[in-house]
Amino acid sequence: MKAAVVHDFTAPLVIEDRPLPEPGPHQVRVRIEASGLCHTDIHAAHGDWPVQPSPPFVPGHEGVGIVEAAGDLVRHVRVGERVAIPWLADACGRCDQCVSGWETLCLRQHNSGYSVDGAYAQYALAHGDYVVPVPDGIDPMDAAPLSCAGVTTYKALKVSGARPGTRVLISGIGGLGHLALQYARICGAETIAVDVTDDKLALARDLGADHVIDARTQDVATEVQALGGAHAAIALAVSNTSFQAAYGALRRGGTLVLVALPAGGKLELPVFETVLNGTKVIGSIVGTREDLAEVFRLHALGRTRVIRETRRLEDVNACFDEVLSGKVSARLVFDLRG
Repeated sequence: MKAAVVHDFTAPLVIEDRPLPEPGPHQVRVRIEASGLCHTDIHAAHGDWPVQPSPPFVPGHEGVGIVEAAGDLVRHVRVGERVAIPWLADACGRCDQCVSGWETLCLRQHNSGYSVDGAYAQYALAHGDYVVPVPDGIDPMDAAPLSCAGVTTYKALKVSGARPGTRVLISGIGGLGHLALQYARICGAETIAVDVTDDKLALARDLGADHVIDARTQDVATEVQALGGAHAAIALAVSNTSFQAAYGALRRGGTLVLVALPAGGKLELPVFETVLNGTKVIGSIVGTREDLAEVFRLHALGRTRVIRETRRLEDVNACFDEVLSGKVSARLVFDLRG
């Protein structure tokens, strides 16, 4: 089978032939139809983060495809079913995090395309209990970005406290942000979109943002405070400066939700103002299997729209450059159906 493989953090990915993988007792083999490109894949391939993957490995945690084979102990899905392979490859299932609905915080978890091979390939193995069925009628090219960009921002909105009548700032209208904006609108919130490119600002307007701020020419904190301040700010732009601006835009009692993970990312907090204003700063990493099932249900109901462009897996290195240049409208998805 064809796969894109990281052999060295300082070298391009290599497209190579690998043996067709055979599933173990708890595993399924998925024929990949679509695989989304997440910025995390680039961080993985470059070894940017403190905990690094071990080359050689296959990136990809937005894989969608058809189950072609299943191990003897797989009960959750069946052969012929379309499923998603998300970031959470598996978890222990027994710790206090797992049993209390926070499986994404399990210390013994494995992650697709990071600690186990992912979906930048024609076929991928996955744990049968941790893949998530994709409802009929959802285009696999949409389902792929929803498996990470969708569920990540959906969870961030959940933990932010967004609800009807609140004011929510979305910092960064890209692959994640264009979906975060839609989830904020579904929550009934007044929405503020912030970006630094004309295309992304136009996209925010097209998706119905109530307010659009160009951070190149406007002071984000000043503009948002003039509206009354944000009850919640979802930090999705890969920039320390954007974190600081989002923090400054909060009203008293507001919540900053950190999602983006820039290499060497830092946020300096003024303790006095944070305490007096009752500000909350929390981290949010992806969502659970149930969160992803909810994301799929919302999309099946027509409540969300995925803005995406398709690419060939053979062009993976050029696609990384596209994302890093900021020229991508929202999400790139590798089409492996041919």
